[in-house]
Amino acid sequence: MKFNPVLFAKAISDETRQKIMQLCCCEWISVGSIVEQLSVSQPTVSHHLAVLRQAGLVETREEGKQTYYRLNQRFITNCCGQLMLKFAPEDEVTRQVIIKSSE
Repeated sequence: MKFNPVLFAKAISDETRQKIMQLCCCEWISVGSIVEQLSVSQPTVSHHLAVLRQAGLVETREEGKQTYYRLNQRFITNCCGQLMLKFAPEDEVTRQVIIKSSE
């Protein structure tokens, strides 16, 4: 998926989506588990997951009738790197990241 800064910004701008991203950061998690942990409705969680999925920020895995979600960490690091290159190309941190990635 190609990086779209507008979709990325929209996806991470919502507090509920940020909480969902934290929950599925390092493990596969079901919609039901997200609903339970955030105490929000299933339609609300599904809506937010759709926004995250459209932006490429979560991966999905089907298991029977359940869908599991996990944060797409590689895509997130790519997006953040693209933002650094686009909006802070002369910053020392950006230069260090470029050097490390080329080693």
